[in-house]
Amino acid sequence: MINAIKNFLGLDIKASKYALSNDPMFGRISDAKKPDKWVFSTCGYCGVGCGLYIGVKDGKAVYTKGNSAHSVNMGTLCPKGLSEHEMITSSNRLLAPMVRKNGKLQNSSWDEAFTQVSSNFKSISDKHGSRAIGVLSTGQLLTEEFYTLGKLVQLGLRTNNYDGNTTLCMASAVVGYKQSLGSDGPTGSYEDFQHANVIVLVGANISDNHPILKLHIEKNPNKPKIIVIDPRSSKTAQMADLFVPLKPRTDLALFNGLAHIVLEQGWENTQYLKANCTGLGDLRKHLQNYPPQEVANITGIDVKTLYEIARLIALSPASLTAWTMGVNQSYMGTDTVSAIINLHLLTGQIGRPGAAPFSITGQCNAMGTRETGFTSSLPGYRNYGDEKAASQYASIVNVPLEIIPTQRGYKYGEIIEAIERGEIKALWVVATNPLVSFVNQDRLRKALAKLELLVVQDAFMSDTAQLADVIFSAGTWGEKEGTYTNSERRCNRANKAVNPPGIAKSDFDIFLEFSSYFEGVRELIYPSWTSPADAFEEWKRVSRGQLCDYSGMSYEMMESHGGIQWPCNEQFPLGSPRLYTPDIGFRTYDGKAKLLPLDWIPLQEPENEKFPIILNTGRTVEQWHTRTKTREIGILNDLAPEAWVDINPADAHVLQVKSGDRLSLSSPRGRVENIVVRVTQTVREGDVFVPFHFNTQLINQLTPSIFCPKSGEPNYKQTAVQLHSIKVPEGIVMKPPKISGEISHETIPMTTPKIVSLQHEVRV
Repeated sequence: MINAIKNFLGLDIKASKYALSNDPMFGRISDAKKPDKWVFSTCGYCGVGCGLYIGVKDGKAVYTKGNSAHSVNMGTLCPKGLSEHEMITSSNRLLAPMVRKNGKLQNSSWDEAFTQVSSNFKSISDKHGSRAIGVLSTGQLLTEEFYTLGKLVQLGLRTNNYDGNTTLCMASAVVGYKQSLGSDGPTGSYEDFQHANVIVLVGANISDNHPILKLHIEKNPNKPKIIVIDPRSSKTAQMADLFVPLKPRTDLALFNGLAHIVLEQGWENTQYLKANCTGLGDLRKHLQNYPPQEVANITGIDVKTLYEIARLIALSPASLTAWTMGVNQSYMGTDTVSAIINLHLLTGQIGRPGAAPFSITGQCNAMGTRETGFTSSLPGYRNYGDEKAASQYASIVNVPLEIIPTQRGYKYGEIIEAIERGEIKALWVVATNPLVSFVNQDRLRKALAKLELLVVQDAFMSDTAQLADVIFSAGTWGEKEGTYTNSERRCNRANKAVNPPGIAKSDFDIFLEFSSYFEGVRELIYPSWTSPADAFEEWKRVSRGQLCDYSGMSYEMMESHGGIQWPCNEQFPLGSPRLYTPDIGFRTYDGKAKLLPLDWIPLQEPENEKFPIILNTGRTVEQWHTRTKTREIGILNDLAPEAWVDINPADAHVLQVKSGDRLSLSSPRGRVENIVVRVTQTVREGDVFVPFHFNTQLINQLTPSIFCPKSGEPNYKQTAVQLHSIKVPEGIVMKPPKISGEISHETIPMTTPKIVSLQHEVRV
């Protein structure tokens, strides 16, 4: 396995593909150690949705290998996927429910845990109202579990203060799609990477975060022009024909400027606009505020380059724009998404092979919770407040109309603020770890301390679980069955390979059994349900006729076809690879997409004399989110054992540090000590980058409580900080001038052997 992962992180993608899909390790397994069986499943990490097999020996998961017949990954797995079976036997697994007694968490029975939580929920609801209970979910559950949890929270507990950690990564894409196109739902598919003539990757470091997608670009026979737009010259920038190092948080101004140029040059698709869009006049007028020279001043991108980007996108036969957290995790995330969509609508680059504005989701089932989960909408993309939609849903599932929520409750950040105010008294956290992932950690911890009850449901003893009053111990990937839906709307089968450890239960079973502790709830919302298949069959009825139509799917179809993309119904019996084609209209009231005038505004917390550096946070290919899943996997920790800070050579010179030294970072909210230095020209002067995975270097102590006003997504990407070196005790760093040209791809080699592997790229 080590050789396979090294090959994957090396320079030859063909070698890595062979190594990961045909790992010679498997050929050397003795008969005594070979798996008894291989179980068809889907990776439970990111939103790519790779098909794989879990090798089981004597009731234990012992290997993971890619499914060579699966269209998503073609047998290839990234380091996390290749070692995924090791997660199941991590030493931090929760083996039984736990209840805090005399200040200490102790193992308990399920009846004791359920009784204590249900009694507290009832008491709090009776005294303060049902909305005094808040729930924070995840993007890691199976779709059947999301649907089951949503019904329990909204229809059983009767609280709409329910959101998921997908708000921390995908909410801006959700709301951007809704305000422009009338519904959530990624418009394209991975197939479009193989058809596009121009591929724009903006705020999307797919080499680290979605590396398998590079295989689809490699299969494109058009030899597409690749444009990478990012303040950081990430690994992905090294595959670009044109790298565009814009200033942090200026992407909305950039796309407004590109749209201005398209209209100025007459490159718009007049026929498409007339037939499919509204708002052109207002947008044309608004874009006069974004002439090329002004946009160049804002973004740091020269005028000539702006015209070249606009020309390539507008005039190519097919243009694809893909984005991830660099766009979404912003105060202006929602409107930036819509600005990207504006450009695609203006040029007619949507609804055709290779032409799409395409958000790449972060977690394995972020799509499942968006579609079924009762958070940002009623199930099936039905809007809150739509009486017809509410009545339709109530009729399908046979519940009283009056219990269907009429409005969305608090978003993730608003739930924390409601706890601060004393409005929410109890919080149920399901399969997420806000004590690493959420912004402004000091404020979060003070808020959680005010709760009367904190319940954590997880498979692992996470940082958040350690603070819980009650823990529900859950199964994880490989220990339960259901479906995940990936970034391209492909619903994939995840089968159970082994049993959960100890007396832990699947999340589905926890929700069903817990519901029976509330009088009449299970009988009302889960009549005759016994398995995830029951939830899936109801979800198929609920989604029928909606954009996210699953009604034509079955578990058997998913296994035989390597997943099915929605909508899947009589019209599309094997699903549709893209939305908003001639056969799939926009979901607005008039059936037309909306061109929206959107304003760019400067940073809320800009650099200043005291905090002159901009911190960007993000991910690395070797770890997963808050490391509850990966912190016990040896090979991943050997590759990336701790956080590091990328710093430009000019700033390193001022601080008198070199690669392998240590720095501290501070912001108005706190200080993070002792982070290893990597001197590199992949970041510009005045900027630094730190991955957020590590609780030992908790970088979200520094990030501010700034959220997109439309989506509620936090602004993780731009934090004003100070750098501190023991060689410059006062820690004062005069802000150097920004680099105006392209950032060099050269990385100064690190001197710390244990993390030198972080230099390796995954290249196509």
